[in-house]
Amino acid sequence: MTDICCIGHITRDRIITQDPPNTVHCAGGSAYYIAWAFQALPHDVDFHMVTSVSHEVMPEVEKLRKAGIRVTAFESETNVFFENKYGENMDHRTQRVLAKSAPFTMEQLKEEKARVFHLGTLLADDFAPEVVEYLATKGDVSIDVQGYLRKVVGEEVSSTEWTDKLRLLKHTAILKVNEWECQTLTSITNPFTAAEQIHDWGVREVIITLGGGGSVIYAEGQFYETPAYPPRHLVDATGCGDTYSAGYLYARAKGMSYAESGNFAAAMCTLKLEHTGPFSHTIHDVCKILSK
Repeated sequence: MTDICCIGHITRDRIITQDPPNTVHCAGGSAYYIAWAFQALPHDVDFHMVTSVSHEVMPEVEKLRKAGIRVTAFESETNVFFENKYGENMDHRTQRVLAKSAPFTMEQLKEEKARVFHLGTLLADDFAPEVVEYLATKGDVSIDVQGYLRKVVGEEVSSTEWTDKLRLLKHTAILKVNEWECQTLTSITNPFTAAEQIHDWGVREVIITLGGGGSVIYAEGQFYETPAYPPRHLVDATGCGDTYSAGYLYARAKGMSYAESGNFAAAMCTLKLEHTGPFSHTIHDVCKILSK
């Protein structure tokens, strides 16, 4: 039985930052950042990645496999291609989608067995509702909501309502949203009130990340506030939320409390912010942040 099965596309990314001005082309995607974060942590939590990629992105799968990550890769004719453009405030970005990939199917996932299925959604049609409901019969479903709130018209990305939210959140054990996603999902500006609303819709553990304001976790009727540890240099926020998810899921799988898991995840985010690309530090580096 796998501890954590992360399902999501590997993307081709174009990342544009302003301070300093820079453009980077690299692989990306929620599942990609999560997989590399788990590779960097002690391999005492059994992790499996399921992805769907085009032929040109298969070398990224091979890199993960050579690094010791178990990856199941299905073939897709096309591959997701994101352009992420950040303002001087790294909490603000605009996106374009230059290509899409095939959605995941129940047939692809029928053999998977895991305690937690984390869905690294990038676009609203990555997972049909029936697929989410099916996975919920096999283990806990963890969702990063970002993809469900993205509407693509041509190449432009805009926000949209998650039409199936009430149907699917009752099958969701863990939900992570950022501050903007939280307000879009609930129409509530207060994160504590919003967390209670999401919990009432059926989610067991609600995580709201607040950028430089840390994060709020709501579980078992209690709130847990975690800080944001300031990075030495703010370089690139791409994949930061995914790194948080990896840290949180790892810590929970290791038996840490909600607060400990939030702190651990926040410390990983701080280290990730200091460079472009996926998390590449060690658990000792995480512990150094936590000890300050």
